[in-house]
Amino acid sequence: AALALEELKKDISIIYKKGGAKEIDEIPGVGKSITKKIEEYLKKGKIKYYEELKEETAIRQIVTHYFKTKGVSLDELKKNAKKREIVYSRYTKPAKQLLELAGNIDKAKAAIDKVAEWAKSRNLDYVIETVFKKWLELDRLKPKEVVKKPYYQDDPMVWSEAKRKWYVIDKTGSWLEFAGKEEEIEWRIVK
Repeated sequence: AALALEELKKDISIIYKKGGAKEIDEIPGVGKSITKKIEEYLKKGKIKYYEELKEETAIRQIVTHYFKTKGVSLDELKKNAKKREIVYSRYTKPAKQLLELAGNIDKAKAAIDKVAEWAKSRNLDYVIETVFKKWLELDRLKPKEVVKKPYYQDDPMVWSEAKRKWYVIDKTGSWLEFAGKEEEIEWRIVK
């Protein structure tokens, strides 16, 4: 059908104005359903089926992106959906709502990324619904700062501003003055 339409000498809109849907239907390779879609496009400027398909694709992209932020690849997602370990349809409604709220796919994906980063830094789980709940404060969401704490031989340390010294807290909870060198202090990331 596409090839037949490309090889036409006249523009399709001129053919439609001349004889309507019957004239288009007579083009070899063009059936009734394609004729209806051409007629709908010429009358309304868009095709309902195409718009629904675009929206469905956008929703799929949002759901796939959500799972990507969770560390699930597209192949794993497909396998788990077939095994019913992931109920894919549970995520489509929130994805559609997020798409309506965001306005486009890119903004929705950016919002998911921001919430994912924020939640992961606090060891929290998140779902697509979390993105709407945090929508108004998205610009203020920041991941938790990485805090490095000092340790000496697996015992935590504390800095005393008053005495300007390091203290090691032993297993019994006693504070012992640190007599070692600065290089002996081990800095660990604590979440």
